Amino acid sequence: MELINLSWKDEYIIFDSQDLQYKSIFGAVPCGESVNFNIKINKNVMLDYIYLHIFIDNLDVSIPANHSAYQMKKSEVIDSDDWTTYSYSYKTGDLPRLVFYFFEIKLQDGCVKYYGNNLERLGGIGQVYSYNPPAYQMTTYYKDSKTPDWYKESIIYQIFPDRFFNGNPYQTLSAHKKNTFIYGNWNDTPLYIKGENGDILRWDFFGGNLKGIDKKINYFKDLGINLIYLNPIFKAASNHRYDTGDYKEIDPMLGTEEDFTHLVKHLKENNINLILDGVFNHTGRDSKYFNRFGNYDSVGAYNSVGSPYYDWYTFKNYPNEYTGWWGNADLPCVNELTPSFLDYIIRDEDSVVAKWLKAGIKGWRLDVADELPGEFLKILRKRCHEIDEESVLLGEVWEDATNKISYNQRREYMCGEELDTVTNYPFKKILLDFFYKNIDANRVCKLFMNLRENYPKENFYSLTNMIGSHDVERILTICENIGNFMQENSYKSELHKERLVLKEKLTEKLGMDILKLFSLVQLTFPGVPLIYYGDEVGVRGGKDPDNRRTYPWGNENLELLDWYKKLIAIRNKNPLLSTGGFKQFSINEDVYGYIRFLNKGVDEFGKSRGTDNFIIVIINRNPVNSYNFEFDFKDFEFINSVKNCKAVYEIHNSKKYFSANKTLLMDIKPLDFLMISNIDLSK
Repeated sequence: MELINLSWKDEYIIFDSQDLQYKSIFGAVPCGESVNFNIKINKNVMLDYIYLHIFIDNLDVSIPANHSAYQMKKSEVIDSDDWTTYSYSYKTGDLPRLVFYFFEIKLQDGCVKYYGNNLERLGGIGQVYSYNPPAYQMTTYYKDSKTPDWYKESIIYQIFPDRFFNGNPYQTLSAHKKNTFIYGNWNDTPLYIKGENGDILRWDFFGGNLKGIDKKINYFKDLGINLIYLNPIFKAASNHRYDTGDYKEIDPMLGTEEDFTHLVKHLKENNINLILDGVFNHTGRDSKYFNRFGNYDSVGAYNSVGSPYYDWYTFKNYPNEYTGWWGNADLPCVNELTPSFLDYIIRDEDSVVAKWLKAGIKGWRLDVADELPGEFLKILRKRCHEIDEESVLLGEVWEDATNKISYNQRREYMCGEELDTVTNYPFKKILLDFFYKNIDANRVCKLFMNLRENYPKENFYSLTNMIGSHDVERILTICENIGNFMQENSYKSELHKERLVLKEKLTEKLGMDILKLFSLVQLTFPGVPLIYYGDEVGVRGGKDPDNRRTYPWGNENLELLDWYKKLIAIRNKNPLLSTGGFKQFSINEDVYGYIRFLNKGVDEFGKSRGTDNFIIVIINRNPVNSYNFEFDFKDFEFINSVKNCKAVYEIHNSKKYFSANKTLLMDIKPLDFLMISNIDLSK
């Protein structure tokens, strides 16, 4: 018998953090729960011991992590002739923390090896190291933490109010601001007039308002939207209103509080919820709280050290030098944990949060959430739930929120006390990298699986999946840039006869095809899709302010609008696309797919969602190559609806396949998709 010692290889050990054989609870684990770790070692390996190393990550990353090592015991369960299983049952603590772990293997000859996460740090199958192995992540969270069911079933429509629609007769302005200009034509391209130091000299407005949103409720219903998110609507100097002037007053250019009340009432009558943008990290210098220019009838912090708002701000050299958001003097930062600020924003009976929640909104999108202290978020969420148990907090976070570090602090967003959901920018980045050929379909599977492993299930199914917003270039413009990349860089062989076909395709056509694939994934993926106003009708735009163009009423791309309507209708009719199961696969480097399903009519949260169905989505990123492949349903026979399926429908080409042997021969065209189900989705 060969004795393996120094010639150590990965195939002598098996552990997969995403397989229940090796880790008894998938992904994140509730506090106070026991999770079994099982690692398999080749029986030819002469072992001395195996240790499971656990690091409890402190919130303050400058302090060394809490570390423990636990000896794993040989399992009594008999494996195959080639493997022995070693196990340890680890109980998570009472407080949620990030748990990092790896394995130490000491051989009888004294050699020590380590088994840790793969070099990509994506979880799943790891590898052997001689020292310093990258650790696996296990998120822990309060077991009773839950996100609202209504939110998981939402489709969000984000509106930048000044640019959506003017509901006044003859499009007159609701109010006028000093030192501003109004565009002469609704279809003008927005621009900034800046001074030498970069300050905006005159803010520009188109005149969109709350009455305009109210008048388009039938549009939202026809589109299939059930949640509106408004960029800031409170009084401010700018058109974006992230420089809040008064948290308790509607900006006069948008209308009145009565207009807001009517809007909320009409939205509710049509089963549409509303969330507002909460900008609680900073105010405007032109505000009742700071009052740099004396435009408010109040004693602001800039006016006097005796101001009731003075303690809200940090002055370096009073009054002209103070801490601003990212150094921006127009946005003086507040000290969020100052008692008077907490009272005003959260704790008072007539606080900002209480006023607008009681007015009927269902929650807040929190601007720059990583700039807000964790304690502030906990107080805010507690208060919101006291007023409305089903309210939601959506935080602006640009990275994986489970392991986010900001200002040298590990954040606790997903532990059950701070946020319900975050802006899932990694979703968009993964798709961008796929279409730019930075990664292949197999890597896409790993990246999405890593997100799923890191997030608690409640939060993963509430992630706000975005492909557009007011902070980034318009998605159609991005997709057209990808089209240019494909033409110029990706498929350069002039001998390829299909290269000529690609050359004949206009950038607009390529961009539209790519956008359809982006939106298809967005609207069939786990999580909550967010549509940035106008993306559904082909609005283009570069960086701010170009990405904030007006909605093109009367000039919509109706083909694209019809596409969005069909996808949204499919999602709304099939609950499995909101909370159903999810399993990915890759056909080859260019073809990525996944299946959404209900098993015995039950979703991922044990809730009966009706009929036992499945939907398979497959996309091809290649602009010139078609692919023929064999699709074997037997790979998914753990899903009851697949096991009992006798026929499937392909919505794209209106085909019906009969599948007695569970195998289909499929073909997918360039930059195209397949959508396969055991129900006819075209009805």
